[in-house]
Amino acid sequence: MEVAKKAGLKFFPSSITNYYHLDGNYYFNFQNCKLVVSAINDNVLRFRYAINQFTQDFSYAIDPKLKRNCLRFELQEHDEFYTIFTAALICKIEKADGLITIYDMRGNLISEDETGFHWEPNPNQGGNYVYCSKKNHPGECFFGLGDKTSDLNLSGKRLINWGTDTYGFGIDQDPLYRNIPFYYGLHNGIGYGMFFDNTFRSFFDFGYQDNSLVSFWGEGGEMNYYFIYGPQLINVAEQYAHITGVPEMPPLWALGYHQSKWSYYPELKVKEIANEFRSRNIPCDVIHLDIDYMDGFRCFTWDKERFPEPSRMIADLKAQGFNVVLIVDPGIKIDPEYAVYKEALEKGYFCLRSDGDLMHGKVWPGDCNFPDFTDPEVRLWWAGLFKEYVEQGVKGFWNDMNEPAVFDIGTFPDDVRHSYDGFKVSHRRAHNVYGMQMARATKEGVSKFMGNERNFVLTRSGYSGMQRYSATWTGDNIASWEHLLLADLQCQRLSISGVSFCGTDIGGFIGQPDGELFVRYIQMAIFHPFFRGHSSSDQGDKEPWVYGSTYEGYIRKAIELRYQLLPYIYTTFYQHVSAGTPMIRPLSFYDQFDSKTLSHQEEFVFGDNLLACPIKSSNSVGRTMYFPDGMWYNYYTGEHFKGGKEKWVDAPMDHSPIFVKAGAVLPHYPVQQYANEKVIDTITLHVYHGKNRHGGLLYEDDGKTDWYKDGDFCLRTFCVLGNRKEYRLLQYRKGPYDSPCKEFTLDFHGLTFEPKGYMLDGNFIEAPCIHKAKSYSITVPKNFKKVELVQ
Repeated sequence: MEVAKKAGLKFFPSSITNYYHLDGNYYFNFQNCKLVVSAINDNVLRFRYAINQFTQDFSYAIDPKLKRNCLRFELQEHDEFYTIFTAALICKIEKADGLITIYDMRGNLISEDETGFHWEPNPNQGGNYVYCSKKNHPGECFFGLGDKTSDLNLSGKRLINWGTDTYGFGIDQDPLYRNIPFYYGLHNGIGYGMFFDNTFRSFFDFGYQDNSLVSFWGEGGEMNYYFIYGPQLINVAEQYAHITGVPEMPPLWALGYHQSKWSYYPELKVKEIANEFRSRNIPCDVIHLDIDYMDGFRCFTWDKERFPEPSRMIADLKAQGFNVVLIVDPGIKIDPEYAVYKEALEKGYFCLRSDGDLMHGKVWPGDCNFPDFTDPEVRLWWAGLFKEYVEQGVKGFWNDMNEPAVFDIGTFPDDVRHSYDGFKVSHRRAHNVYGMQMARATKEGVSKFMGNERNFVLTRSGYSGMQRYSATWTGDNIASWEHLLLADLQCQRLSISGVSFCGTDIGGFIGQPDGELFVRYIQMAIFHPFFRGHSSSDQGDKEPWVYGSTYEGYIRKAIELRYQLLPYIYTTFYQHVSAGTPMIRPLSFYDQFDSKTLSHQEEFVFGDNLLACPIKSSNSVGRTMYFPDGMWYNYYTGEHFKGGKEKWVDAPMDHSPIFVKAGAVLPHYPVQQYANEKVIDTITLHVYHGKNRHGGLLYEDDGKTDWYKDGDFCLRTFCVLGNRKEYRLLQYRKGPYDSPCKEFTLDFHGLTFEPKGYMLDGNFIEAPCIHKAKSYSITVPKNFKKVELVQ
């Protein structure tokens, strides 16, 4: 037998001795390890290695509904290598050492092993470190890994996945709360992805140690990764979502404005906050209650002095249009008189140390034990605890401190044991999924008790696939201009990492912003799907009205715009749910062939048709920003111009830079004080003139139930066709749902002629268009098929 190659303590695969085909996979036996190659579809290959024997295949990340769908998956053997083909990829595996090279069908090199897979024994903790090294192509860029606080392009960085409570984090601080071991590569116009499905502490080196190499490794477990071919970056994102799953449609109210603080209490204070929103006509849908609503921070309890009648309070808030979200942490107070603690202790639901003692740590309630959310029986028990809250009218829950965070020691020691759905592992393997499995248990419980009514779950920590269960936010940020930009980058990166339902603590959790900073924060956050103001108890008040009447007006205008854009945001969410398309997209995901999009990271595209950019410094009345290729309209002024260049943009305090893609159809609601406040019988469609065939979508369902899953929705596709002499808007409809809307007001922007009338489904309407400022407006039945403006 050939002796395995060895470098120091690192071991490398020896030569391949044979291969076989089984259950649609190709298995390769080396003299000292094994490899199985699977095709998820034509664009996705999975590589899984075993040093001894393959263990049972198990992953929390992979969507249980994932199906393999590969048109072609075949192998050819050559003298020195094997070649595996799909309909899109060519994978070459060297016989001598197992090195892997992947090409597209045109022969373009996409990915190439340098040293490839190798391993190193871990004598102190058992098992092996597992490594994989790829060649770094000249000029290659890298993206992803969740919400890292570095530049969008990760080239030259080394980063870690190990969920950590990082209060007041800074630029390039790592690790943070979430663990998403998925990254993108882009070189020579070709985009691809690597998803390293390993829940141990993992590392990613993008040319940091050696600029010719890209490496990823874990402190245990398997070398198990998915190669995802684009070639468009947006296609890679969609394929990753296909593998790890997408969320359900949220209730419409969850996309409205959320108001939170650590903490609002007693009940009188909560009602005061609600009354201020309504009396000041500042839209808001949700009030969050932080840990002080509980009895001594005991989960699933109420402080009876502060909140004597929770059901009545929640009903009163609901009558005003508010939904209530409660925080629930994992630490269960050690108290023999506390029913939740007693039951968990009696049934053995708490995490144990390796010596059999209970995992013990101090968090908000004081001395606590912690449920093992990787145990399905514990998840089922935890889910059942939400019954009373749901019966009281609570519609959403917020899981915090679930990295898991423990005061003084940071997190659980490595020797804590976990069920891991029957695999019996240490905390080294379970740490990065603990928060995700807590969110899962929460989601399953709330969904069970709310029936077909939609709910909302928020989590601070999670692993790849967390998006199936919850939204997230960027954690304990700071009231500073620096953190405003960090929030911009973090939410862009979360979105392309599968977690589009993300946001930030508007204004900063820590510190006190002035009115200008808060205004610019909230103007940016209009385009974060999770839209919440939140702050620490010792950092002053941060409600929209505390900065004086002038700033209050600017803040009200920003929140009102969010509510006007709800049909567009909701439609964009539908695109994420149905296809995995990221809601927030960096410019490079809009045009990866334009090198300038790689160096402009503050600008982002939201959905198909909106381009936005934050104002990043005080006393600013505008900024320079880059416009990608195409024609763009200023949302506020109607000015339009060709992209592919930088341009100064005016942005007085009452608005931030927002631009609309030419040819877009952008739906708007009237301003509401909360979602579903009004029966909306007219939706405005803003139609922007463009030379190329374009358009937009409008997705509608009841915004409340799961009936959309059974097809009870309506998807309207609008197509814009036009030139200097004619202009047509076509509509195609799919689905039976019939919303209360009866008609569309069509506002046409950027026309090169003044219409004298219009044809509606072949019938001429003599009445001329209503002339509005820089636009023309008509009102038509909502189920029109074609509108053609007539000169």
